[in-house]
Amino acid sequence: MEDYKKKFIEFMIDSEVLRFGDFVTKSGRKTPFFVNTGFYRTGAQLRRLGEYYARAIMGTFGKEFDVLFGPAYKGIPLSVAAAMAMSELYDGNIKYCSNRKEVKDHGDKGILLGSPLMDGDQVVIIEDVTTAGTSIEETMPILKAQADVNVLGLVVSVDRMERGQGEKSALKEIEEKYGFKTTAIVTMKEVVEHLYNQPYHGKIIIDGNLKAAIDAYYEQYGAEQ
Repeated sequence: MEDYKKKFIEFMIDSEVLRFGDFVTKSGRKTPFFVNTGFYRTGAQLRRLGEYYARAIMGTFGKEFDVLFGPAYKGIPLSVAAAMAMSELYDGNIKYCSNRKEVKDHGDKGILLGSPLMDGDQVVIIEDVTTAGTSIEETMPILKAQADVNVLGLVVSVDRMERGQGEKSALKEIEEKYGFKTTAIVTMKEVVEHLYNQPYHGKIIIDGNLKAAIDAYYEQYGAEQ
């Protein structure tokens, strides 16, 4: 596992974004782990987050694309932070773009924030976590309504590696439905690999009992690999 992935896992714990316990997802699944990216709240955190995204983007898509598109609302700061990091780390001149939830009819009119979309633009979509692919279903019509863009793929922070609407993971379903690449900074398999029985700040985050609970969760909800 690359060093930046290990540091990202620890960064999520320090930021209280990745937590373990008893939670219920929006789909009603009882889960022993939860990812809440709303806990990235400071400038320092967003700068580091953008750098981790940039490394994941570079590893899958390189820097030869035009626009990072972050769907409203959580995708807005992600697109800005990652575009800045692409510039700082890789000298990539990537534009950012996001959508408004409502069309603005005065001043900076329209549904988009940031760079306008142009025919032929190569676009990478950036999100926090995708569990069912619902956001992409909403995002693709918005993109196509603005210009004849080419969507290269999707990058998220954590691949939960659980079933989407069928037996495959949400990311795999998106790949097959739309024909583009998907990637994540880390997968939950990598999270468990890094933390299981390994002390962090003098504490074991994932012990035998929690590991058994995670394994049981994936026995029930894990996606086909």
